Amino acid sequence: MDTSALATAQAQLAAAVEILGYDAGVHEMLATPRREMRVAVPLRRDDGSFELLHGYRVQHNISRGPGKGGLRYSAAVDMDEVRALAMWMTWKCALVDVPYGGAKGGVTIDPLTHSLGELERTTRRFTSEIMPMIGPERDIMAPDVGTDERTMGWIMDTFSVNAGYTIPAVTTGKPLAIGGSLGRATATSRGVVDVADAALTDAGVALSEVKVAIQGFGKVGSHAAAMLHSMGASVTAISDQFGAVVNPDGLDIPALMAHTAATGKVVGFDGGDPVDHAAVLTADVDVLIPAAVAGAIGAEVASQVKARWVVEGANGPTTVEGDRVLADRGVQVVPDVLANAGGVVVSYFEWVQANQAYWWTEAEITERLGQRMRTAYDAVAARSRSEGLSMRDAATVIGVGRVAQAHRIRGLYP
Repeated sequence: MDTSALATAQAQLAAAVEILGYDAGVHEMLATPRREMRVAVPLRRDDGSFELLHGYRVQHNISRGPGKGGLRYSAAVDMDEVRALAMWMTWKCALVDVPYGGAKGGVTIDPLTHSLGELERTTRRFTSEIMPMIGPERDIMAPDVGTDERTMGWIMDTFSVNAGYTIPAVTTGKPLAIGGSLGRATATSRGVVDVADAALTDAGVALSEVKVAIQGFGKVGSHAAAMLHSMGASVTAISDQFGAVVNPDGLDIPALMAHTAATGKVVGFDGGDPVDHAAVLTADVDVLIPAAVAGAIGAEVASQVKARWVVEGANGPTTVEGDRVLADRGVQVVPDVLANAGGVVVSYFEWVQANQAYWWTEAEITERLGQRMRTAYDAVAARSRSEGLSMRDAATVIGVGRVAQAHRIRGLYP
């Protein structure tokens, strides 16, 4: 069975279309990206040599507003992965009711093997190549795997210089000094924690009563760990790409964050025992947060998951077969299109602030984010209960239904 991100995204859409009763024409329209661009990105390395990179930008659907989605830097990224991520962004934006369509981008570069200057030159060249496709009313980029707020600053500057004036709203996730929003850096993590708390509350369980394992200790996983730790949860297992550490009595998260800031990895932390990073997915915990890569929980791993709740911080961490196994075993999955939507919600807030040239306080951002996430969670949970659907099917049905409704209302031109 094809376990790629695109196959998973297409299977999820097909399930939602069947539940909603849409015909083949509507299904094909929802499954097909509206626009795609593939560009060559030549890079002059610091030693004077040249490297040819490949860049992608996909606008999956723009019926509800401009495209919105991150830019990923990874040597393994390809068009199919970007198509899948853009599709998930479409449903995610609709689910949390922000006026965007779904988009995504990627460049085939490993940030760990390139200098800062090389990354800047790559970013500016990629931006210039896709410039006809992006803009605050067309398609707004944000950070993703391998990119950060500095990357967004380079994109904003490149776009603005070519336009002849400053356009902050062309990206989100920028540094505060050039129009970024308070709360954006931790927004995805905060959304994950919000919906995890909501799912536990539904079951009559407090955060302070649970043990948590987190796969991935990057931008999403590390902040989620810190928030959960501060709220009384016991985070007992954490992994990154280099290894993992466990402590059944709970890891000292502030100390672990200091360790990773100094060394770049969780390996070597003396407050926990080293284990293989794969063991984190099957740790003896109540809540599992996969916040690393797509396809991490296949059927075999799913059969060994001990957690009662899986809250997806990453995009597409559970395959279709893995989903079925978890469902059969009674594990509740809070799906990615809901759980990690905090980033796009606060990206929307940043875009609104940039367009208004008026900035909100961090308390206002946090409150508004919490309201959006709880409203979306309640809608998904209610649909799940009323129709006997999994949380994933309920979330996808809501998102797909709202996008299809926009299509119907707008009609076809000509």
